[in-house]
Amino acid sequence: MTRFGYLVPEFPGQTHSFFWRELKALTELGHQPEPVSTRRPQQLGAIPPWARDRLPEIHYLVPPRPSEILGTVATALPGLRHLDALAAASGLLPRATTPTAQPRDLLRTAGLLWAGTALARHARTRGWQHIHVHSCAHAAQAALFAHMLSGIAYSLTLHGPLSDYGPNQQQKWLNAKFSVVITKRLLAETLPVLDGFIPADISVAPMGVELTNFTRATPYVPWDGDGPARLFCCARLNPSKGHKELLTAVRLISDSGMDVALTIAGEDDDGGNGYRATLENHIKELDLTRQVTLLGAVPEERIKEELEGTHIFALASHQEPLGVAIMEAMAMEVPVVATSAGGVPDLITTGHSGTLVDPGNPSSLAAAILHHLHHPWDSKAMGQRARATLEESYDVSQSARIVAARI
Repeated sequence: MTRFGYLVPEFPGQTHSFFWRELKALTELGHQPEPVSTRRPQQLGAIPPWARDRLPEIHYLVPPRPSEILGTVATALPGLRHLDALAAASGLLPRATTPTAQPRDLLRTAGLLWAGTALARHARTRGWQHIHVHSCAHAAQAALFAHMLSGIAYSLTLHGPLSDYGPNQQQKWLNAKFSVVITKRLLAETLPVLDGFIPADISVAPMGVELTNFTRATPYVPWDGDGPARLFCCARLNPSKGHKELLTAVRLISDSGMDVALTIAGEDDDGGNGYRATLENHIKELDLTRQVTLLGAVPEERIKEELEGTHIFALASHQEPLGVAIMEAMAMEVPVVATSAGGVPDLITTGHSGTLVDPGNPSSLAAAILHHLHHPWDSKAMGQRARATLEESYDVSQSARIVAARI
């Protein structure tokens, strides 16, 4: 059994259910992953219900606990003899010392160095030999500093375009023991950018779902024209998720004379005090208050209940690295209409395992949903093929096995 660190920034958030599942899968493979995070989610209201009783399992690097400060300082002292190496590893200090540099650059670097030192200390205390990092942003920089200070190995998983993860990517990747990228498409985009700095060991491992858990209790029944056509969406309330376009599509479907109801599970990044108000106003403007329900953040069991009873799953994201919520719908054999954003085309083939439309096009989204509703048995067969696609390539154990084999 290998005990190692499993670092996810601001863990747990609304979109982090995959990480709990992968932790479970790693444990079932005989390892002992221990969750660690940079800090608690900034808005406590954003912590999903499924995670609230698991917070004691997570060690947070900042703010420091008073009992850990002296030990963290002691961990940092040997590294002070190698400030040149730490400066080179940071990738930020040279820019921060130029005449045009902003003080926040230097402060950010200092904060990341502290987090890396705290990570090195905690790793030594827990007996880790490795840290797997599910980010290539600040958390990866903290792991790089921990590596420079203590020699502990680390690895990275890339979940989206490299440009989203900030500076110093070359050093973060060059010093990693191995790396994982969630789609072949994303790997092809990344390789030229990091030419010469990619670890020798790099794998593609998609995020996945726990298929034994996301299994239907009753057969899928398509809409038969009796009662409203039920649509379901699961995504945090954020402009990037395309909720406005989905709402407009619902308005178009309703205007066509069809009785339709949309339920959205997910909350904004401010625990209900942010983008949710914008969407509520948009729902009123479209006169959809009767047809649309915002559930907020709900437990996994409630999501499964909604998928069990819905006719169509719809997601209109502007950018989606892959889409665990889409996978959950596919696992439940629900026909999926989504946008061809990011890595979603790696997951869905139109006409086989779902339907893809261009992002930002409510008319196309409405037409695709209506097509599924008017071709119920084709849609049912599509949902069954979607489940088979996941069974072949997207079970959560796949990524867990790749990580477990390399730590």
